Amino acid sequence: MIIVAATDFSTRSHRALRQAGLLARSRRAELHLVHVVDEDQPADLVRMEEREAQRVLVEQIGSMPELHDARCYPTVVKGHPFDGILRAAAAVGADLIVMGGHRKQFLRDIFTGTTIERVIRGGKYPVLMVNNEAQRRYERVLVPIDMSETSAEAIRIGLSTGLLEEDGATLLHAFSPMAKTRLISSGASSAVITGYVESERHRAMEELTSFLVTNEFGTRRWSLRVGEGGPMQIITRAVEEKRPDMLVMGTHGRSGLLRALIGSVTEEVLRSLNVDVLVVPPPPAPSSGWRRRQSRPNRRREACRGSSPCRSQGREGRRT
Repeated sequence: MIIVAATDFSTRSHRALRQAGLLARSRRAELHLVHVVDEDQPADLVRMEEREAQRVLVEQIGSMPELHDARCYPTVVKGHPFDGILRAAAAVGADLIVMGGHRKQFLRDIFTGTTIERVIRGGKYPVLMVNNEAQRRYERVLVPIDMSETSAEAIRIGLSTGLLEEDGATLLHAFSPMAKTRLISSGASSAVITGYVESERHRAMEELTSFLVTNEFGTRRWSLRVGEGGPMQIITRAVEEKRPDMLVMGTHGRSGLLRALIGSVTEEVLRSLNVDVLVVPPPPAPSSGWRRRQSRPNRRREACRGSSPCRSQGREGRRT
């Protein structure tokens, strides 16, 4: 396994380096510490910053306890931060990029996105955003899913990197009972409405279980939870109730101005929730006989495609 940990030498980046070091040690992985120097300045100043950055990286490798006994390689590249990080990741064949939580600069974020968001959009690499202090193991993990292939890929990558373990992991699905508003406006009794919602909750749970079996996750001991409401509402509520150490989420392959201005549920999570987040890009498109098994389509999933990691309904489910 090859990990790239990006740093701008801030406190946020220090937390990311420590977490990357712990992960590298536990997985016996290569760890490349990457700092990007802005090349849009005089050449002499660029060279001076390159030398200083190299010195600081070497110093951090020697002084940070979490990096001891890890195979660490300091790397300094020139360019824009997000582009430099992606080039460094491509050069070493990274399996994972680790970054610190971003500074919130509202207007700039709206129109261009933060560095971590641009790395996620522009690359093909799973990205772990570290917001909290380093921990040896993520014990309480929340996985919002919309039962798409992207969600299945997020689970696969979480398992393969060792960041996701079935014990302590909760799979979360949000659903919206489509006919509930119509029942309310037609004057249906509360008993009829409640019965309908519960039947939709049960159907959502069955579809979630089928999704796990189809993607060969069915033999694992997950905790399943479905919640009625919008994706972000259900995710926020679950984070408040369960206090997870980390979220694992897929991101759908949209691009362009629409995504930059509106954003996806994943981007909203990155900006608003103070929790570590592993973001996984869509799997490669099938080619030359290679094909992943698709989960079966359903009406509710069609209603929540795009960037939502959900559309479901419910409360705590059962374990499988």
